[in-house]
Amino acid sequence: MIHFDSDYTAGAHPEVLGRLVATNAEHTAGYGNDPYTAHAKALIREAIGSADAEVMFLVGGTQTNATAIDGLLSRWEGVLAAESGHIAVHEAGAIEASGHKVLTLPHYAGKVKAEDVEHYIAEFYADETYPHMVAPGMLYISQPTEYGTIYSRHELEALSEVCHRRNIPLYIDGARLGYALAAEGADFTLGDIARLADVFYIGGTKLGTLFGEALVCTNRALLPNLFPLVKQHGALLAKGRLLGVQFEAMFSDGLYERIGREAVKHAIRLREAFRSAGYEVVIESPTNQQFIRLPNDTIDRLRQEVSFDYWGPRGEKESIVRLVTGWATTEEDVDRCIAVLNGK
Repeated sequence: MIHFDSDYTAGAHPEVLGRLVATNAEHTAGYGNDPYTAHAKALIREAIGSADAEVMFLVGGTQTNATAIDGLLSRWEGVLAAESGHIAVHEAGAIEASGHKVLTLPHYAGKVKAEDVEHYIAEFYADETYPHMVAPGMLYISQPTEYGTIYSRHELEALSEVCHRRNIPLYIDGARLGYALAAEGADFTLGDIARLADVFYIGGTKLGTLFGEALVCTNRALLPNLFPLVKQHGALLAKGRLLGVQFEAMFSDGLYERIGREAVKHAIRLREAFRSAGYEVVIESPTNQQFIRLPNDTIDRLRQEVSFDYWGPRGEKESIVRLVTGWATTEEDVDRCIAVLNGK
């Protein structure tokens, strides 16, 4: 079976796994107080061009979002997000469980617009009863979005400007950030992300680590007590070295960038093969997620050899599917999928 279900169905990239094996028998201090974690943090600070940034490693994306958002918001505040955003749809109310409401905005292929953020905040404070309501305390976006689309540098700058003018932090969910950086037409860098966001995270789980996300705070004043906050959320890994070793590998020898580029290359090739075969590309995603509308009989035929997910419920005659590439995707996988698609 060829897998295009997601980018975290396989284990770890061999270079990451090799580092874990090589250091396995060593004894180091716990909770991230080890030389591997210190080096990984230094590598990330160098990569983003911010020597003063705080870096903290957590295990998973939902855990990272819930911890960071809870720390950034006051008790009476909520988080602005696209109505399609991960925290609004696919995190089982994790943000609400910490006492903060997700305040949804319209989305455009997964993205929010700066003018909608401005309008929401302006309308909120124009209402004289606003002290009775949940205040918009921050903005959450993901790069790339749930639809595989990316914000341009201009769009990120516009969002950052309105957030800072309105005195709320901009937080970027970077679960698949490596694929956004490698996307077709991407005009931003990791340094731009660090410059424009107050807090963001660099995803590892979906980019080739066994697990792990690197939370980066470029404005330390927003999360002054990050260590105890992480521990309160049950997110502090005793064997913190396991996170440090993996991110040390990811940010050595260009591995993070290489994984992103290869996966996006495979995804674009898949997209164009489906398009050439006459099928509708539902969303023009330049990243490693591709969304295709297929007849149900074609889906059933493909799924005999190729594994992928529906994007929404199965329709009566046709359905939208999502195919996702990752570090483990090979040229042979793509070749075979295209051959099955073309009935070979």
